[in-house]
Amino acid sequence: MRVGLGHDTHRLVPGRPLILAGVRIDHDRGLAGHSDADVVLHAVTDALLGAAGLGDIGDAYPDTDPAHQDADSARFVGATLARLADLGWLPVNLDVILFAQQPKLGPLKQEMRRRLSELLALPFESVNVKAKTGEHVGHIGRGEAIACQAIVLLRRS
Repeated sequence: MRVGLGHDTHRLVPGRPLILAGVRIDHDRGLAGHSDADVVLHAVTDALLGAAGLGDIGDAYPDTDPAHQDADSARFVGATLARLADLGWLPVNLDVILFAQQPKLGPLKQEMRRRLSELLALPFESVNVKAKTGEHVGHIGRGEAIACQAIVLLRRS
């Protein structure tokens, strides 16, 4: 078995959709980034790669590659899972912490959980999503950014 930890942070900017865990969220700003900037799926991808000792999302899907421009980050998760399966690894469970002052994410946690369980082909009860505010401290608390941490357990298939 192996454990991987992932992290990502993106700035909130006008004119972009807000997508978290593959779920489009109604908000006046979205996350800046080369792809769709889904901090949850980026952190999950990072955790999956890390658990298998395969570097990080920047190594696997660099933001300098035009192929990733405006990409759906679910593509990164899917490609990473395929790579892990080829190496004999399967996810066991996933735990995610989202850090956002706004929008309030509590009412959306179950929908994000469902989407993550679909993407990772895990039972719903093997996926957890927590949401924390920045308590008005720092770039998260001022509503300038959203961040995510993810931890995943892999097992040999």
